[in-house]
Amino acid sequence: MFGLRGQELLIVLLIVLLIFGAKKLPDLARSLGSSAKEFRKGIEEKSKDDDADAQDSDSADDSSDDSSDVPDSADAHNSDSSDVPDS
Repeated sequence: MFGLRGQELLIVLLIVLLIFGAKKLPDLARSLGSSAKEFRKGIEEKSKDDDADAQDSDSADDSSDDSSDVPDSADAHNSDSSDVPDS
């Protein structure tokens, strides 16, 4: 975990205990846990939304295979050139 060995982790925990005090540590741990839970929940919701969007776009791509609605690029070019007078 972060490249910390046993002694280094113990020193960090003692420093945190000295800074925040024994009374604040449970509240700190509780708030950290709830923050991590909300973060994971948000990540899961985003991935579900992305999956749903991907499925929606896949079904939209399948239904837009009708090429009669879209003019050919050559047809579009020819119709544009007929509108422009020759100079």
